[in-house]
Amino acid sequence: MVHTVVVATKNRGKLHELGQLLAGLPIELVAYADVLRRPLEVEEDGVTFEENAVKKATVIAHATMMLTLADDSGLEVDALHGAPGVHSARFASARATDAENNAALIHALDALSEPERDRETFTARFRCVLALVDPYSNEGAPHVVSGSCEGSVIRNPRGSGGFGYDPLFLVAGTDRTMAELGDAAKNEVSHRARAVA
Repeated sequence: MVHTVVVATKNRGKLHELGQLLAGLPIELVAYADVLRRPLEVEEDGVTFEENAVKKATVIAHATMMLTLADDSGLEVDALHGAPGVHSARFASARATDAENNAALIHALDALSEPERDRETFTARFRCVLALVDPYSNEGAPHVVSGSCEGSVIRNPRGSGGFGYDPLFLVAGTDRTMAELGDAAKNEVSHRARAVA
């Protein structure tokens, strides 16, 4: 028997990645926009990844009355006091593209005071929180897990894979960006892979 799980995201990159990570399980992932008849926007106004993931999973689970998985994730750069953090998807603006967010990140690093701005790399991590809500079980209480991937940020993008900040993020212990790893290698070390595991 295959169970349908609604994913509370409009990001097709996340949906694809989660599909790869959960391959082999008796589930079918569907985007919430493909299930609901009317568009539904969930404002991500939490101050933590967990707050946003729980809110998205809860709202979409109650709107669809289906098992729902939500992801809130982003990049935390130590020199920027954890920014872009929960604002990663909208660091440049509310409807920013990946390229615009990457440019905004580089600009923020260039705006640091000396000698901080002269560094070649900046310690950072990708963080992911997943929330799973079953509206028919445990009074809809969320099950929450998290994962992170340590590394550093560079100013010159490298690689063509992945999405978001992947071309700027050097994975710790390697000399490659997340965008240079390829799907199989990324799915072994990424923040999302660790949360799914």
